[in-house]
Amino acid sequence: MVSIESKNMDRPDESRTPEKTRMDVVHLGDATVARYTLQPGWRWSDCLKPLVGTDSCQAAHLGFVISGRIHIKADDGAETDLGAGDTYRLEPGHDAWVVGDEPLLGLEFESETAETFAKA
Repeated sequence: MVSIESKNMDRPDESRTPEKTRMDVVHLGDATVARYTLQPGWRWSDCLKPLVGTDSCQAAHLGFVISGRIHIKADDGAETDLGAGDTYRLEPGHDAWVVGDEPLLGLEFESETAETFAKA
């Protein structure tokens, strides 16, 4: 194992582009990190639900919002808005949508989710 590993998100190992979604993914040893851009009008239940076939997002998330705003609604009724500078942890079972006319740009650090989110 190397003592230092670095990759640039502008040269990802993989990119995924479902409707109104872009996920750029890098693999660093046994960790996976993703940068996501979600366009205005993006909603998990409209753009990704058809790919995964579950009633709500069943991925756990650990991330950071760089810019834009997103609203999260958990299956248990909890809701919140996230914006630039916010870190977050989400349990499986939620819907989410971009708020406003600015794309949401963020980073996903949950390796399993970064590995599979927005993947057909």
